[in-house]
Amino acid sequence: MRDAMRLGLQRLTTGLAAFGLCLMLVAGLSPVDPFGQAAYAQTEGRSVEEPSPLSGNVPGGHLGATSDSQIWKAVRDGARGTVSIPDKLAGQMIQSEGDTWRARRNGPITQGGIWAILGMLAITALFFAWRGRIRIEGGPSGRTIERFNDLERFAHWLSATCFLTLALTGLNMLYGKHVLLPVLGPEAFSAVAQVGKYVHNFVSFGFMVGIVLMFVIWVRHNIPNKYDLEWLAKGGGLFKKGVHVSSEKFNAGQKIQFWLVFVGGLSLSLTGLALLFPFTFVMFDPVFTALNVFGFGLPTDLTPMDEMQLSQIWHGIVALVLIATMISHIYIGSLGMEGAFDAMGTGQVDENWAREHHDLWVQKVKGATPKGQPQPAE
Repeated sequence: MRDAMRLGLQRLTTGLAAFGLCLMLVAGLSPVDPFGQAAYAQTEGRSVEEPSPLSGNVPGGHLGATSDSQIWKAVRDGARGTVSIPDKLAGQMIQSEGDTWRARRNGPITQGGIWAILGMLAITALFFAWRGRIRIEGGPSGRTIERFNDLERFAHWLSATCFLTLALTGLNMLYGKHVLLPVLGPEAFSAVAQVGKYVHNFVSFGFMVGIVLMFVIWVRHNIPNKYDLEWLAKGGGLFKKGVHVSSEKFNAGQKIQFWLVFVGGLSLSLTGLALLFPFTFVMFDPVFTALNVFGFGLPTDLTPMDEMQLSQIWHGIVALVLIATMISHIYIGSLGMEGAFDAMGTGQVDENWAREHHDLWVQKVKGATPKGQPQPAE
């Protein structure tokens, strides 16, 4: 009797459970609905399967209170995550400074550089048409004096040849696709560009050696002094015939050129090394930090990619400035002034030329002019 009652109770319980399970499967409801989603869905006129705001989600599969625009704004602002690969820079999906770098390189740097170079060429041509070649006023004397020794000329020509090579290959990187590509065609231009890139990289070390040599040899002769002010006030005698301004081994114009080459060459060398060995050097972050002491408000805490982009930008600006200024230096040392090329060509210059342009230096080399002898031209 007791066993029969237990068996009947088990069958009743099993039947009720099966009946309830069938109802849930048909209705598609969970056993517990604590938020009353079914009732809420009916009042809102939508299906139960559609996400409910009460669950923390929003329709459309979005991430609740965090919108897509906020996520992509963070990505655009340079938000960085973590990656398992060795290249940790890959943790940054978008680096917006790349747009700034490209805009500056293809905009003001490229356009300003070509205007600076063409402008300097035009000014030099106009000056030559107006002034002509600056002659030795007393004519060549036939006597020479050593202007530069072999070591000095080696340092100069090492730096000069390397600089010209770097200038041409660098200009090809910046302007080649606009000038040479339409003429040579894609295949020939790509070959020229690739060779130029390797030449640029390796010749740069020769330029660095030349810069160091010139600094060591000539820095003592390029310290500003009182004679430089007079030279600048009279324009070095370049704009009026018969005007000669006293100077020592180097005049004020040459001193300005020397410091431009050294400071600019040092800057090119440092940024060039940063580009040759990517993500190795940190230069702009400490420089910006130091400048911010004076209220410049420059960005700090720069990423390795920021450092690379700034190095490339600054490298291009300094290079274009030096190329433009070197045009006048090459002009004066060759076509613009009679006897000037001999200083670096043979190392010997005519005495009359030396007395007209560097009389104080001649007096130091040869001693004071004896009384009764011709005085330096004024």
